[in-house]
Amino acid sequence: MTAYGETRDAGLQPERTRLAWRRTTLACSVVAVLGMRQALHGSATPVTAAGAAVTALLWLAFLAVAHRRIRALATDRPRGLSPRAALAAAGCTVALALFAVAVVL
Repeated sequence: MTAYGETRDAGLQPERTRLAWRRTTLACSVVAVLGMRQALHGSATPVTAAGAAVTALLWLAFLAVAHRRIRALATDRPRGLSPRAALAAAGCTVALALFAVAVVL
């Protein structure tokens, strides 16, 4: 137990979590780029262009959530992930997955 005013040694857990967010962001970036490439490959219709634009917006939203979380984990006492941020990250992930299924079919 730490005394009042003393900083807590969080160990390596925040660093591992920060690295996990970075890996997830990289994976999301690869998926978004491949999804946009597949959608625009060949003849680009207005529907596929709109799908690529939505993919780019979803990627930017996920990138914003991940960046805020990575910055929050750099502090001595990182706060927990807010339910709003968790919902945004999960929503972006599910929407990208649904778009990937639509592109493949």
